[in-house]
Amino acid sequence: MQYGFIIPNGDIHTIVELASEAEAAGWDGVFYWDGICVEGMELMYDPWVVLTAIAMRTTRVKIGAILTPLSRRRPWKLARETASVDELSHGRLVLPVGLGALDDGGFGKVGEVTDRKTRAQLLDESLAILNGLWSGQPFSFQGEHYHVEEMAFRPTPVQQPRIPVWIVGAWPREKSMQRVLRCDGLMPTKLDASGQGVRSRLTIFVP
Repeated sequence: MQYGFIIPNGDIHTIVELASEAEAAGWDGVFYWDGICVEGMELMYDPWVVLTAIAMRTTRVKIGAILTPLSRRRPWKLARETASVDELSHGRLVLPVGLGALDDGGFGKVGEVTDRKTRAQLLDESLAILNGLWSGQPFSFQGEHYHVEEMAFRPTPVQQPRIPVWIVGAWPREKSMQRVLRCDGLMPTKLDASGQGVRSRLTIFVP
């Protein structure tokens, strides 16, 4: 059993210091939020800037953002960001992903897609593009939403064949659970009658 710590809201210098202290205290993972504008959280920072700083202040703990909604991230830019942080951390990055919570103003308040089905399609296409670009081999992609002409990304992540992807699995949705089988870790969520996720605490299962 391993235990990770999600750093709460605070100024960026305190966040980085807490990450260092968490490693010294024996935690196995240190995570930050991936959000744009969430009511009640006064201080929010770009997760990739924060993770870069954490990578430079730690040597052992796994690091990542809980969690990255791929539908509002350009997958080719995310491929660059994640590969860069993985190299800086000497292969300690994990990428937790999902549809994201719509209470973040970074969806509806700025015109991002909010429809669940479309966000799921973007999630699937983004995962395929990330895997292709992380390979370092010539890669192209033609999907419903994204089109990538052939290119090769270097350097590749330190971790091979890819950076571990942890994904939300929404029970009992079959497509969601099938998606879990293509990834490296599961963040389980049970849906209520309205289709909203119910989760009292974050638990991650890694085979």
